[in-house]
Amino acid sequence: MKTWKKILPLLLALLMLAGCGAPAAQETVPVPAAPADAASADTAEDGDYKVLNVGRMAELFDMDSTIATEADCLEVISAIIEPLFVTAADGTPVNALCASYETNEESTEYVFHIREDANWMNGVPVTADDFVFAWRRLVDPVTASEYSFMMEVAAVKNATPIISGELPIEELGVSAVDSKTLKVELDHPVSYFLNLMTFPSFCPINEAFATELGSEYALGADKLLCCGPFYMSAWDVGGNTYQLKKNPSYYDADKVNLDEINFQIIKDPQQTMLAYENGTLDYVRLSGDQIVKYQTMDGFTRIEEGYLWYLSPNLNPKSEEYSCGLESENLRMAIALSYDKDVICYEILQDGSTPADFAIPNRLAIGPDGKDFRETSPLYLQTDKAKAQEYWEAAKEELGVDEVTIELLYDDSDSTPLIAQFLQSEIENNLPGVHINLKSQPKKSRTELMQNREYQLGLTRWGPDYADPMTYLDMWTTGSTYNYGEWSNEEYDKLIADANGDLANRYEERWEALKQAEALVMEHAVILPVYQKGTAAMVRPGITGLAFFPVGVGTIYKDVDVNF
Repeated sequence: MKTWKKILPLLLALLMLAGCGAPAAQETVPVPAAPADAASADTAEDGDYKVLNVGRMAELFDMDSTIATEADCLEVISAIIEPLFVTAADGTPVNALCASYETNEESTEYVFHIREDANWMNGVPVTADDFVFAWRRLVDPVTASEYSFMMEVAAVKNATPIISGELPIEELGVSAVDSKTLKVELDHPVSYFLNLMTFPSFCPINEAFATELGSEYALGADKLLCCGPFYMSAWDVGGNTYQLKKNPSYYDADKVNLDEINFQIIKDPQQTMLAYENGTLDYVRLSGDQIVKYQTMDGFTRIEEGYLWYLSPNLNPKSEEYSCGLESENLRMAIALSYDKDVICYEILQDGSTPADFAIPNRLAIGPDGKDFRETSPLYLQTDKAKAQEYWEAAKEELGVDEVTIELLYDDSDSTPLIAQFLQSEIENNLPGVHINLKSQPKKSRTELMQNREYQLGLTRWGPDYADPMTYLDMWTTGSTYNYGEWSNEEYDKLIADANGDLANRYEERWEALKQAEALVMEHAVILPVYQKGTAAMVRPGITGLAFFPVGVGTIYKDVDVNF
């Protein structure tokens, strides 16, 4: 899934789990045999055995829920291991392994009751200890999880000092009251806490099973213990195929329609579409000019993603080398209004991306009014080339110059070079006297330059880690690592602090504070939005129930049915 801010190389070394034990010791659990498939074989002969064939571009390298970061890995984990809650079609969290829960008046303590009929596929019950073990493992510095920060976002008590090595993992605010009752303590209330609980990082892990396998845990189909709608029936690390089958021990198995999901890795988009056209694959993602070619065909599906692409101006250059006038709000506003986002989305990308006139994307989060954040929030910085020229005239007077030269830093991958070249053309043509020099870098180098504040204007993106506007808005607080432009505004900082503190349980007031915060970012042109990423897929007619989400796990398979 994930954003470059946290997704580092996927081949992390899995370490031994000594010292990560849950409070109550469990018996050693042997590596399970796959459930008997005799009944499935019989139904296959009757033509009732339902199979979905999926095309993918990348191999799986890790299925450990506390370590995996790559989108396809997280997608599969969500299909085979359930957390306390899952995401409904409307983006809200609904009960999964959690049968019910209570919280205190301050929303700083949650007590979750785990389903009595929730079992691992070897028949061992899913317990509160499984969550305690997994969550401690997530924050353990020995694990070195790239997603340990999610425990901090959730404000689970003592997560931050544990991750930094200042406290032992046993001090984490999670405990097993009894085998089916999980208690979680928070440092402060988090209004979107239940949404966070849908993320795979918060899934349970059976301690005895994982401990017996040690460094081999989750590195093969027979090295995973599943409790979700499916189990992993075939997978070798780095292999070009993997397979899921319906989990007969799943508590809700009667509502799972698919018997089998086969994934095939094909890195050539043309070969992928040949496989779709000849019936070998049923669901594939499109790329490049394929979208134009197939958009009128049955099965063409547009998918809105949560990534926001934007220009980040350096407002506080660390040296004269990076000073180019962007500290002027008038210049930033001029640039923000000068480029045609429609052309970028509908003529260059043609992939379902949409113009971004905002800092908080569509379909990110539902407010206390039951409506999407964007539905009740205004648009900002919409293309207006005449107004852009007025701001440029004001900037020239403010800066005492007739010309400025700005270096635009961007990635050298995918469609980014085309976007950068178009932005250069639009800005120079519509703002005479503004000169844009292009600087292409590998993604890692571009990120490092922006993190070091060694740039002038950067084309970058941000993807949501959880379903709340704060996943974007906390970036632009004073001193934030990802506040690349080093903008600082006391009013903004207070809005964000209040939204995370005093307003955490006053949902309507908090939502309004977040809207005010977005308005400040836009009105001061802290970032210059470009587009919200979209993609497209071919889904064979007769397939129903595929659920796509712009945040968290991208595709959910539990409700899929096939009729062809």
